[in-house]
Amino acid sequence: MQVSNAFSVFAQEVPEVQTPWMEMVHKLDSVSSLDKKTEELAYIAVMAVMRLESGLPFHVQMAKAHGATREEIISCILVGLPAAGNVVIQSLPVALEAYDKE
Repeated sequence: MQVSNAFSVFAQEVPEVQTPWMEMVHKLDSVSSLDKKTEELAYIAVMAVMRLESGLPFHVQMAKAHGATREEIISCILVGLPAAGNVVIQSLPVALEAYDKE
């Protein structure tokens, strides 16, 4: 699984910021009560609402690796539709392309 170009540049150019950022991410992950699939699906839903499409391929692949179905990917993106509006549908093509790879 490959991270986005933006995240790669972040890690390469400012590791002094990226390293503690990732430490915080890992600590939050370690205390989550959610199983890995549910956590990834929830994160994908948040990314869709926030319009953070660049990270979707990585997290869709992570969700798929933990057993998420294509239908679950679609549903987790669309769960934000009532609250955030149709901005979430822009994530569908990115997420489904990532899911359908391999």
